[in-house]
Amino acid sequence: MTGSGTTERLVFVGDSITDAGRDRADAGSLGDGYVRLVADALPGAQVRNLGIGGDRAVDLEARWDRDVAASAPDVLTLYVGVNDTWRRFDADDPTSADDFEATYRRLLDRVPGSPRLVLVEPFLLPVRPEQHGWLDDLAGKREVVGRLAAQAGAALVPLHTVLTAAAADVGAQALAPDGVHPTPAASRIIADAWLAAHRSGAPSPADGGARRSG
Repeated sequence: MTGSGTTERLVFVGDSITDAGRDRADAGSLGDGYVRLVADALPGAQVRNLGIGGDRAVDLEARWDRDVAASAPDVLTLYVGVNDTWRRFDADDPTSADDFEATYRRLLDRVPGSPRLVLVEPFLLPVRPEQHGWLDDLAGKREVVGRLAAQAGAALVPLHTVLTAAAADVGAQALAPDGVHPTPAASRIIADAWLAAHRSGAPSPADGGARRSG
């Protein structure tokens, strides 16, 4: 948290799960997904949604300086990875775990200032038989996010684990009808998982946390 009396600036960057239908012409638009729910839960915070549907890690990199470097976050949330898997299967455009990691490291190396970092593990809840075959590809990306969170001193949201457990109770269709895009119920779970990670705290570099991604 920032000091007493200081408004905490939360910036979220990622793909469609972060975007959640926001109006990109309106800098204050938060969409109707987990970012909106986080903002509702933290009314004293200033929240900015920089998600863009379809983004992979390389797409974030292409717009990083324009969108993220100027955003001056106190807390920066990075949530990307499922499209790096999905494009392999719907467009024959794979991203290896090594390439994903290299891009992700470059993003972390270019984080503006010294914000607290929250890294979100990508999730997939298979709803079609062929999607079960996607899980091995996604596992490499999930491992990268978890490892880099530890190396960077970031809070980690173990989202695939959390939503897989929830799906065991209510079914994957109730949380992500296509396996990827969350229903309102799933957005609530994502927001709660983010809030739990945020409350747990991750040291900023000034507090002794490592920004190192290598």
